[in-house]
Amino acid sequence: MINLFQPQVGAEELNAIADVFEDRWLGHGPRTKAFEAAFAAHLGVDAEHVVFLNSGTAGLFLALESLYLERGDEVVLPSLSFVAAANAILTTGATPVFCDVDARTLNPTAEDVERALTDRTRAVVVLHYGGYPGEVARIAELCRERGITLVEDAACSVASRVDGRAVGTFGDLAMWSFDAMKVLITGDGGMIYAKDAERAARVRRLAYHGLVQPSGFGYAKVSARWWELDVPEPGRRVIGNDMTAAIGAVQLRRLPELVGRRREIVALYDRELADAEGLLLPPSPPEGHESTYYFYWVQMDPRIRDAVAGDLLAADIYTTFRYAPLHKVPAYAHGAPEPGLPGSDWAADRTLCLPLHPGLSDADVLTVVAALRKSVAERTAEVTA
Repeated sequence: MINLFQPQVGAEELNAIADVFEDRWLGHGPRTKAFEAAFAAHLGVDAEHVVFLNSGTAGLFLALESLYLERGDEVVLPSLSFVAAANAILTTGATPVFCDVDARTLNPTAEDVERALTDRTRAVVVLHYGGYPGEVARIAELCRERGITLVEDAACSVASRVDGRAVGTFGDLAMWSFDAMKVLITGDGGMIYAKDAERAARVRRLAYHGLVQPSGFGYAKVSARWWELDVPEPGRRVIGNDMTAAIGAVQLRRLPELVGRRREIVALYDRELADAEGLLLPPSPPEGHESTYYFYWVQMDPRIRDAVAGDLLAADIYTTFRYAPLHKVPAYAHGAPEPGLPGSDWAADRTLCLPLHPGLSDADVLTVVAALRKSVAERTAEVTA
């Protein structure tokens, strides 16, 4: 099976875990702090502003929780987002309001976001589709002008930049995902960034039970009664640990290699599919934009898309569409605008994500290309006969 995603781990990651076992400190500890510092350096921010978590989803929930949202408040997000973003909004009591996306890039434009804003909008959560930054700089400027908090869902964008600036640092808060399907993986894990120092400190507290100072061994030498608790507000336990941080540190060092191979695969798809009839390929990133190349998507006649996916699966090639439009999910239907989201609907009916991970050989990519061309040609002939 040629998979859509496949984690790239090996001897370096195993050795890093062995070192953790040797030290016998498996939980949140020095390797967690070292990984946070290394990731902060990767972003170009202060280490105290990032917190390693047990998932990217936890980062979304913490980000929204830190905004003191209330019932009646609105949070705008693109409909083509992962379900975690809408869930995080709903748990605060706020209402998710879906904006449209550009049908070809699958990223919201600043105009898409602006059309969804009302006097009740408290925040915007913007996803960088497939690792492509989109109009994040313009959206950040719009939010600043309106006094609205911008949360960047950078789950797919660990290496993405605009004019040299890391995606995730344009807004007020951001999170990244390191689960087993992402570019930089820790098995499960994520990182959250808060631009404001006070908010960053609060996020760190909320990530560990709301404690101002943890009561464990690590604080025994800095407090005479280290077991006493100071909890100004309740939190939960969503921090990362030294085992997953050890994997993450190795993956971060390997990130240029991992993204470089993804870039090569994208270039090969572009070259081999350039003249394929009935297919639209992803637009190239604008000047100054660097992508993480998490997704490679093609778009085709909506009458054949599902059948093509089935043909490829029968040929042991797994494809999918990410992300299904949330405004059509019954649980979030109250956030669906009228008369609809034409860009999102157009893309959702036509888009298919192809296998993309560094473990693919050039031969694998050519196998995908050949099967895709064949299926599109045959299915097109059927519907146009």
